[in-house]
Amino acid sequence: MPFAQARDGTTLHVKDTGAGQPVVLIHGWPLTGDMFEYQTLALLEAGHRVITYDRRGFGLSGHPVGPYDYDTLADDLASVLDSGDIRGATLVGFSMGGGEIARYLARHGSERVAKVALISSVLPYLLKDDTNENGVDASVFQEIKDNIRKDRFDFLQTFGKQFYGVGLVSHPVSQGLLDWTFQLAVMASPKATLDCVDAFGTTDFRGDMASFTMPTLIVHGTSDKTVPIDTGGRLAAKAIPHANFLEYEGEPHGLFATAADRLTADLLNFIAL
Repeated sequence: MPFAQARDGTTLHVKDTGAGQPVVLIHGWPLTGDMFEYQTLALLEAGHRVITYDRRGFGLSGHPVGPYDYDTLADDLASVLDSGDIRGATLVGFSMGGGEIARYLARHGSERVAKVALISSVLPYLLKDDTNENGVDASVFQEIKDNIRKDRFDFLQTFGKQFYGVGLVSHPVSQGLLDWTFQLAVMASPKATLDCVDAFGTTDFRGDMASFTMPTLIVHGTSDKTVPIDTGGRLAAKAIPHANFLEYEGEPHGLFATAADRLTADLLNFIAL
C-alpha cells in the first residue's frame, strides 16, 4: 500500500511493513513519517506491523493548495486506516500528530483503535487566551510564519536545533541527524508548512478529549520549548485521567531521537500490556 487516496483525491504516501499487531506512527511538523526511524526499526524487530505516512503537503504525499485544517487531516488518517484495513491499532501521534488522533476519534470513533500514545503532543490546546493562560502567545506563531516566508531554509535549520535542545554546550544529537531532519522538513510545500502552523497553533481540541476512552500513554519532555509541558502533556493528562503520563526530565521536543531507546522501550511496554 504505497499510497492511500484521501477523500478529495490527494495521494498520501504510506509505508506499511511487517506483520502482527499494527502500530500507526503519525509524524510531527514539519517532518515526514520517516522521522520515526528508531521506533520503526524496533517495532518491526519486536514483531509488529508498522504503518507510517506523510501528512498531505509533506514528504512524498500530494501537495495540494489546501485545506490543512484538522477535520481534513483526521479524515486523511481515516483514509489510511481504511485503505490498509487496519484494525486493533495503536495510534502514536507526535506533536502535531496528536491532533489528528483526537479529531479522528471524535469524527470517526474508535472501532479501529485499541490504544493511543501521545508524544510531545499539542493536545489539548496550544494557543494562549483567556481560557488557556499557560498557552503559547499568538505572536510566537506569527513570528514562525514570518520567518518561514522570509527564509524557510534558514528557519528550518534554526528550528531544528531548538527542536532537539541543541545549544552552546548541549549536543544531544549529531550534525548528521540535524542534516537529516532538515532534508525531511524541506521536502514539504511552503503552503503546507505555513498553513499547518495555524492548524496546530490555534485548534482547540478540548472538546475532543472525551474521545480518549481507550488505554492512553502520554510522554512529554520537561525541557520542551516547542510545546511546553505545562501547556501540553500535563493538561492532556488532566483531561484524560486514566492515561499513563510519563515526564522525561530534561528532554526537549524531539525526544523520539534524544531519548530514542527510552521512548521505544516505553512504547513497546505499553503496547504489550
